[in-house]
Amino acid sequence: MAHEIVERNNGTGDLVVVGLQTGGVSFALRIVEALEKIEGERPEVGSLDVAFHRDDIGIRPVLPEAPSELPDDLTGRVVVLVDDVLFTGRTVRAALDAVHDYGRPRAIQLAVIVDRGHRELPIRADFVGKNLPTRRDEAVNVTTSGVELGSVERR
Repeated sequence: MAHEIVERNNGTGDLVVVGLQTGGVSFALRIVEALEKIEGERPEVGSLDVAFHRDDIGIRPVLPEAPSELPDDLTGRVVVLVDDVLFTGRTVRAALDAVHDYGRPRAIQLAVIVDRGHRELPIRADFVGKNLPTRRDEAVNVTTSGVELGSVERR
């Protein structure tokens, strides 16, 4: 995926790689390490907690994971959002809102390790590690050592 990011953006000059809390942060760091090996310079990296930008506040508990840490101004930069699993698209929608609290990027791109389908919003990843068709009642857990499937417990 790092090679694809470099090719699409003609390098990493204006790039900021942002991991979505919590699942995307470790993968964002790994992508930045790979980008540094390819390009010889380390792009800026940050993390973003979208809890207060979600559209399901009031439907489920809002639990902030960790403070967002981004460069002060993203205006004119290319932001690559990184998440572990793309499912309904609602987390990404919230991330798009949250990013604009830090300026107006020239472009926002999405990199996901696993795209499992079942979109509820018109959102598509620019960079995908693996497409993994699933049932809605399956849980997907992505770690640095692999992908695990399980079933979601109904309450």
